[in-house]
Amino acid sequence: MPMGVIERRIYVIRDQKVMLDADLADLYQVPTYRLNEAVKRNLKRFPPDFMFQLSPKETGFLTSQIAISKTRGGRRTPPFAFTEHGVTMLSSVLRSARAIQMNILVVRAFVRIRELVTTQKELAIRMDMLEEVQKRHASVIGILADEIEDLKQVPAAPRRRIGFATG
Repeated sequence: MPMGVIERRIYVIRDQKVMLDADLADLYQVPTYRLNEAVKRNLKRFPPDFMFQLSPKETGFLTSQIAISKTRGGRRTPPFAFTEHGVTMLSSVLRSARAIQMNILVVRAFVRIRELVTTQKELAIRMDMLEEVQKRHASVIGILADEIEDLKQVPAAPRRRIGFATG
């Protein structure tokens, strides 16, 4: 499975990168309710920083943003969101070969996104530094340009004095 397919299923909710239970169930090729049953049987393995349930407001926002089904036959409960740690813990709850393979790919996708974010931050810092250097150079270049313009001016011929020369 291409990494991009997994990366597109990672969302930022509550300032955390997460994957929704339905997306994980789809990747693991199990029904969502089965994934959630396995998690509920092992709730002690999923503290709040591993998994949380979306609020109705968050669910409504996602429904409008990523087309979660809201028609008849859709979800009756808000989805669960799993952080990178929660996804890793799922491998101990779902023991199929498919779940293990997908877990490896999902964790790699989380790591890749983290690396991309770090790289973007570093690039932003470097761009800010370059802009500062450019501003300093621009002011120096402006001063030099003014000085060159002053030097280009042909000095006016000295005016002859009217009157008698003394001395």
